[in-house]
Amino acid sequence: MLYWLMKYVVLGPWLRLIFRPQVEGRANVPGTGPAILASNHLSFSDSIFLPLMVTRKVTFVAKAEYFTGRGLKGWLIRAFFTGTGTIPVDRAGGRAAQGALDTQLQVLRAGNLAGIYPEGTRSPDGRLYRGKTGVARLTLQSGAPVIPVVMLNADEIQPPGKLVPKIKRVRIRFGDPLDFSRHAGLSGDRFVERAVTDEIMYELMRLSGREYVDVYAQKAKMPAANPGGGPTVADPTDRVAA
Repeated sequence: MLYWLMKYVVLGPWLRLIFRPQVEGRANVPGTGPAILASNHLSFSDSIFLPLMVTRKVTFVAKAEYFTGRGLKGWLIRAFFTGTGTIPVDRAGGRAAQGALDTQLQVLRAGNLAGIYPEGTRSPDGRLYRGKTGVARLTLQSGAPVIPVVMLNADEIQPPGKLVPKIKRVRIRFGDPLDFSRHAGLSGDRFVERAVTDEIMYELMRLSGREYVDVYAQKAKMPAANPGGGPTVADPTDRVAA
C-alpha cells in the first residue's frame, strides 16, 4: 500500500514535476512476467527514480544498515524501505547475502520485477565497477531476462553524502533485454556466472558511457587497499562474490 501511495500520491507527482525525468527505452520493460532490472548505482536517489519510471512494482534489495539506523532519520529511512517492500541484504557477501537473493528469486517466480545493483554498492567516483555474481544466479535460476538500465546523471543530482538533491533533469536509459537461456541449468558454475555477470556489466558500460574498472566497488572504497587514491588492482585470488 505504501509503495503505491508514495509512487502516485505522496512523492511521485512532485518528483516528476520537479525533476522532469527523461527516459529512453522504457518499452524494453515487459508489461507482464518476471524480469530483472540490473542497474548501475550512482546515488541514493536511484532507488527512488528508477521505480518511479516503471509502471509495475519493482522489488529491490538494499544494504541492511538502512534498516538499523537510530533516531528520527534512522526511523524515516527504515520506514521508507520497509514500506516499499525493499529486502535487506548483508553486504558481507557469500552466504550472508543468500537470503536476500532467495527472496528475490521468489519475487521472480511469482512473475514480478526484481531490481538489483550488480556492483553491490554505490560507485565511489561515478565509474562502473566489477559486478557481483548474484545477478547471474538470479537469471540462471529463474530464467527471467535481464533488463540493463543506467542512471545517467543521478550522481550529479544527489552525490553520495548529500541529503538535498540538486534540481536537474533526471536521465535514465533502458537497454534491450538480455536472454541467458543458453546457460540454463548451469547455475553454480562460477565460470558461467562470472561470464553472465560480465556480459551484463558490459551492457551497462555501453549504455552509460562510463569508464569500467575491474575491481569491486566496495574494495575500491577501502583506504588501505587504495592509499594513493587511484584505481586499485584486482586481487587474482578474489573469490566470486555474491
